[in-house]
Amino acid sequence: MARSLWKGAISFGLVHIPVEMYPAVREHSLDLTMLDRRDFSPVGFKRYNKNNDKEVTWDDIVKGYEHTDGEYVVLSEEDLRRANPEATGTIDILAFVDAADVPLLYYEQPYYLAPGKGGDKVYALLRETLRSAGKIGIATVVIRVKQHLAALVCVGDTIVLNTLRFADEIRATDELKIPANDAKSAAVSDKELKMAMALVEGMSEPWKPEQYHDTYREDILALVEKKVQAKETKVITMPGKEAARPASSNVVDLVALLQQSIGKKPGKPAADEEDDEPPPPRKARTPAAANDEQAAPAARPKKAAAGSTERVAASARPKKTAAAPAKAAAPAKAPARRKSAA
Repeated sequence: MARSLWKGAISFGLVHIPVEMYPAVREHSLDLTMLDRRDFSPVGFKRYNKNNDKEVTWDDIVKGYEHTDGEYVVLSEEDLRRANPEATGTIDILAFVDAADVPLLYYEQPYYLAPGKGGDKVYALLRETLRSAGKIGIATVVIRVKQHLAALVCVGDTIVLNTLRFADEIRATDELKIPANDAKSAAVSDKELKMAMALVEGMSEPWKPEQYHDTYREDILALVEKKVQAKETKVITMPGKEAARPASSNVVDLVALLQQSIGKKPGKPAADEEDDEPPPPRKARTPAAANDEQAAPAARPKKAAAGSTERVAASARPKKTAAAPAKAAAPAKAPARRKSAA
């Protein structure tokens, strides 16, 4: 376990619980070193005096507050402690609230609280009180030089202090284009909601945090190992052309996407959804079928069925029979009769 970063006491009414604070999380970020691309030498940073450009060691650095332009009030660590000794050494519980009443947006950083010397019994008392009441304690605490709002939460047998953001640190959403519940552009049908719920239920499982890990970091480290094996330890990979992304349409068929997501083929609804489906559109008629209908007499206005398109097209072709020439010769006699009449 790392060293405690804070020691003090929880103020619980008239009860003081000595505790020590430990970090509850550890970062696994990629530790990348900045290099000079000309010779791949590491790039360093220096703390320097801005007046004479000379380097300044840590022993010569003090903290100051600039109250006017160029004028500073020097504040030592003792000054910061003496300003409010109680605030800097006490986790002062202000109220107890339901955990559900505090939105996740307010949670910031977790810390473990362990009992200090002689504080086991009062620590256990607060822990069991939080557990039995189903509440969390809202408190204030000063860590380093910043006061935090905090929530004391019972997690198993440990009291966890989660620093919270103050209300004025949360940005308003007024400038964001959030669709309203009654907006026509974001209207959600009962069918879409039903299928989305089915997708959520199909993907629901017990919370197992150990099965999630940083796959991107693992891929980067695998790439580093691959470059080491290929002896590419000082080669810069230049950016290449990205593959063109398919053009997206503003019209999204949510039902089709949800059906694909839950393993159903689009166009094949479930049995209980068939009544909600509109009738399928009629197939377009072939040009031959359309011509045949125009040539048919008015007394027979029947349309060709969608399934008989091929038969209609076949009947439009001239048949190779003996009757065909006779029918073809009939139009030739009509002009002769018109001439005699003239």
